[in-house]
Amino acid sequence: MTRVDVRFASGPHWCAAWMYEPSGVEVPGPVIGMAHGLGGVRNMRLDVFAERFAAEGYRVLVFDYRHFGESEGEPRDLLDIKRQIDDWSAALFYVRSLPQVDAKRIVLWGTSFGGGHVIHTAARDGAVAAVISQCPFTDGFASMRTLGLTSMVKVAVLGVRDALRGFRGGKPLRVGVVGRRGDAALMTARDVLDGYAALMPTNYEHPDRVPARVALRIPFYYPGRAAADLNCPALFCVCMKDSVAPPRSTIWHVRKARLGRIKRYPTQHFEIYVEPWCDQVIADQIEFLRSTVPVAPA
Repeated sequence: MTRVDVRFASGPHWCAAWMYEPSGVEVPGPVIGMAHGLGGVRNMRLDVFAERFAAEGYRVLVFDYRHFGESEGEPRDLLDIKRQIDDWSAALFYVRSLPQVDAKRIVLWGTSFGGGHVIHTAARDGAVAAVISQCPFTDGFASMRTLGLTSMVKVAVLGVRDALRGFRGGKPLRVGVVGRRGDAALMTARDVLDGYAALMPTNYEHPDRVPARVALRIPFYYPGRAAADLNCPALFCVCMKDSVAPPRSTIWHVRKARLGRIKRYPTQHFEIYVEPWCDQVIADQIEFLRSTVPVAPA
């Protein structure tokens, strides 16, 4: 396979991406669009998944949201739900414009926060061939409750202060993406510090603090509700020990997808990205792809 750096327009900015082209595939075929979760960028092990999909003959586009990674956007590391959803729509527009892509066979793959985005995007778009939603964020209130009262109050107060700064054009007031119990952070369960760190490449410095204003939006974001509106096959990979995206709420939402399949794994939120579970999850996802959006259509 080959991997090239590409970019596509989203609003007034550019999103940076990798495009994987499988070897020996000359005719237009399916493509998988991929992006990460809360504060994540493509360097954080998305290449592991993309390489396996490309080895199966799928083209893959892996992108960073605006404000993150090598994508444009100021302030840096701004977590804006609406803009990230718009980035997914822009990625769809981009791959549909490519001559090597069969526009009727586009798969959306999202994980964690991105796992919620792909449910929302596919339901709104209506022409996506399939969805893979991994350890998905589906219920904002359920996820915020995992913070505990102390962290929740700290994050909310900082969120209000940062929103006011934003209106005035001031420098963002930031919170941690991950932290210990009681910290002002968006994820504070016992397993998140080590789990998040395990996704980082060696010698890669990724900012782990984001403008706090997103905390005012997360409790009101329920992408899982859109599962009932999906008109395409969907695979939901659910971590049954998930301390970030509570599995009970996730399953309650995604079981309403008419063409949905739920795979349950006895793992924590971040274990699904690394061995030994990563291999099993990818194998299940490839099996789903072969059965729903095969490289060579019947």
